Amino acid sequence: MKKLKHEAELVKAAIIEGVAYAKKRGAAVFEPTDSANDKVLYLYRLLVHDKLIQPLPEDQVSQQSMRHKLALWYAKQLPKGHALL
Repeated sequence: MKKLKHEAELVKAAIIEGVAYAKKRGAAVFEPTDSANDKVLYLYRLLVHDKLIQPLPEDQVSQQSMRHKLALWYAKQLPKGHALL
């Protein structure tokens, strides 16, 4: 798994975008006290369920790999030449 250039920033933006997607879809209501790790897990599972990202093999699912998948998902939505790419 190759680390992206601005992966930490992409993950933060992916969480924001993913929370908005989940709320718009009516799939979740996030509380301000929800941890980033909980949001990453839920968003990863939701995006896999909606077939927006490819699932990882169950033995490879970890917080780091889920964050990486979310970052890739968000990066693909950005226009070419964006600062985070």
